[in-house]
Amino acid sequence: MDISTVNALTYEEFLDIFGNVVEKCPIIPAAIWSYRPFKGLTDIEAQISDFIDSLPDSGKEGILRCHPDLSLPAVSLTRDSVDEQRAAGLVRMDSGERALLLRLCARYRQRFGFPFVICARANSTESIGRALQERVSGERAQERERGIEEVKKICSLRLRQILQPSAEPGASANKL
Repeated sequence: MDISTVNALTYEEFLDIFGNVVEKCPIIPAAIWSYRPFKGLTDIEAQISDFIDSLPDSGKEGILRCHPDLSLPAVSLTRDSVDEQRAAGLVRMDSGERALLLRLCARYRQRFGFPFVICARANSTESIGRALQERVSGERAQERERGIEEVKKICSLRLRQILQPSAEPGASANKL
């Protein structure tokens, strides 16, 4: 989809297409729709980033809470999350690896009050596990900001899938 097509979308069409670029947060694309016409992909990304950055800490944590825990059964995930977790290899973990990941995710959620968020598509199962083990002992404010930066990476990749559908999945992950 090119930017002129994006700029011509009705509000409802825009929400239908961009409603999950930030996991289960259609209010974000709803809020930036009024900034049309967008100059391009980077303009849309900047508008989303500025909106997220303008939120109070409680709003940022709300965004993080919209994300699923890693390695949940696919029935509880959005299609985007299933694809991203599959790309990271999370669906191919053995039962022992899955149990460890679920325990670490539960510990992280209990400590911070929001799930561990990482751009799965830009990581492997191993790097996700290492990051989770490292970050579970972090400070709340630092983890909130790290999580939000990961949300922005996820959003960027999802936007690229919409606006550059011919690009290889994950190809832009190395450009972040």
